[in-house]
Amino acid sequence: MAFDSPRPLSSGALTGAALSESGASRIVALRDAIASILLGKRDAIELCLCALLAGGHILIEDIPGVGKTTLAKTLARAAGLSFSRIQFTGDLLPSEILGGSMWDGNTQSLVFRRGPLDAQLVLADELNRASPRTQSACLQAMEEREVTVDGHTYALPQPFFVVATQNPLESAGVFPLPESQLDRFLLRLSLGLPERATELELLRRGRMEALLPNLAAALGPGDLIALQADVARVHASERLLVYFCDVADALRARFDGLSPRGALGWLQASRAHAYLHGRNMIVPEDVQALAPAVLGHRLFPRASRSDGKAMAEEITARLREVPVP
Repeated sequence: MAFDSPRPLSSGALTGAALSESGASRIVALRDAIASILLGKRDAIELCLCALLAGGHILIEDIPGVGKTTLAKTLARAAGLSFSRIQFTGDLLPSEILGGSMWDGNTQSLVFRRGPLDAQLVLADELNRASPRTQSACLQAMEEREVTVDGHTYALPQPFFVVATQNPLESAGVFPLPESQLDRFLLRLSLGLPERATELELLRRGRMEALLPNLAAALGPGDLIALQADVARVHASERLLVYFCDVADALRARFDGLSPRGALGWLQASRAHAYLHGRNMIVPEDVQALAPAVLGHRLFPRASRSDGKAMAEEITARLREVPVP
């Protein structure tokens, strides 16, 4: 069984037949704007672009000081999105992030005051420090892009993204994210320590976050929504879908945790990956390239738990076992 041939790629990482001329220029401008602040992190930037184009949330799991907050702020600034930061702590209450009804003396009535979730990109900093009750307050927002307070439902801005951070080394004063919460993140990534040449450049330049006020937006919310619509039209052939199901079955035979929501997110992320690489259809390489980032926080071995690196290796090994048509 063979796949249909994709349209030929033109030279350049982010150009091709699947991208209109204006779409390609916007993608390149967005990538370059992010890369001007986040030095030496091309792979992480590509994953973030896949998440933005697929309309999914991002979980950044890494030690302090590697640029997690800077990445979130840069994404918002470069994409022209409104930004809100929530510092999660053990005593944070759900009402402090959702908002609530307050008495308005002018109107002599209760008026809903929106909380910090009312932004197009929300940085949920150290999400695992919040109590399970407060963590759960984010579930509806992340899945349905709306919040319910006092029996009334309020829509959140569009597009809407959550970029959450957590330190994997801390165990005191934290509450592990439940599987229901993890499943709402399209992908998980780690920035890691910079290479020597990049760190030397950082030492020369100083804190890159200081450059953010001068960073011009590469596009706006409407542009991003239009690009997401283009991504949704990237073709997934019947042969590709059969291959996708074969891979999912192989993983589910060994692991727990791959929900239909996770599978649909993986497919949408694969569309975004194909789009970024100038293809108008998904090929198996797109599915394989995103598997560790999309599945690493979702899958759990039935015998024991694994760390992120071991899980990525397990996923890659299982992918190799599935014949590529």
